[in-house]
This record gives sequence, C-alpha cells and structure tokens, in this order.
Amino acid sequence: MPARKESAGAAASRGSSRWSAEVMRHSNALDLEPGVFTWKDPLRIAASLKRSAETSTRRKAGPYRSALSMLTFHINRAGSKLPAAQKKILERAKGELRRQFGRERRIGGARGTWT
Repeated sequence: MPARKESAGAAASRGSSRWSAEVMRHSNALDLEPGVFTWKDPLRIAASLKRSAETSTRRKAGPYRSALSMLTFHINRAGSKLPAAQKKILERAKGELRRQFGRERRIGGARGTWT
C-alpha cells in the first residue's frame, strides 16, 4: 500500500506547532531571564519580569501590562502540562507583580472595592 501524502494543512501546522515556545524565547517586547518561569520563588519571578519590562525599549504597552501579559501567556500556553505546584507559584507571582507595580486588584467587579 502506498504511503499517504500529508495534507498541506497538516504539514503547515506541524511546522508551526512550537510558535508559542518561539514567542517565549524571542519576545519582541521583553528579554526574559533564562528559566524565569521554572523558578520556585514568586517574588523573584515578579522582580525579574518587572526588571525586564522596565528596561525594554521594544514593548508597545506599559511595563506592568507587558510583564503580566507574558506571565499569563506562559500559564495559558503551558495548560495541563504545567504542574499544579508551579502553576500555584506563577499565580502568586501575578499577585506579587501587581504589588510591585503598585496595582491592586478589585473585588466585586467594576464598582467593587480595591484590595
């Protein structure tokens, strides 16, 4: 039996299946420290992201938004492959990032109180 030809769509998607990894390595907005998302200290992760965002001259948004976006992007793209313990650390890093930038979270929606 002859080998099946791969459809153009399958070949294209296979070649670009690691686009998110490429974004993490070569972000046009931030120069991340190697392994920043594998660290165990949320304070250290947040400080590194803040430093990267503040020193970047290529970002389009503000430093807080860029740092938080990169962190959220990593959490979302890792999905179920991200160990629960590391996800908890990264979620804590989000809170720490808010604190380091002087941003507080609202409780209760748009008209809720600030924490």
